[in-house]
Amino acid sequence: MAFQSFEDLEVWKRACNLAVFTYESLRESRDFALRDQMQRASVSIASNIAEGSERSEKEFLRFLSIARGSSSELRTQAYIAFRINTIDKPQMNHIVDEARQINRMLIGLSQSIQKRLRTEH
Repeated sequence: MAFQSFEDLEVWKRACNLAVFTYESLRESRDFALRDQMQRASVSIASNIAEGSERSEKEFLRFLSIARGSSSELRTQAYIAFRINTIDKPQMNHIVDEARQINRMLIGLSQSIQKRLRTEH
């Protein structure tokens, strides 16, 4: 692959930053269930990128798909958190926008891996 370690991947770095932002945004939240769910979804994005990168390319694709699902889950939770006044509009917008960008990057990485797998066979 074109990278040595998951730490080299820009998408992993951005996913980590999104997780930190999510934790910081929810620090004062008393809605423990939603806070926990959002924190776990945000951490899951970066974690699945990291875990998948240490496996075969075929498995990596599966983990990238899981990361995309967690990113979409986090977006949904951000919309809900805003509507119930758990986070403010700028926080919601940042989470949603960054999660969308990360999803695009994950799709691009997946397509790159799929292309490489097709040319190897």
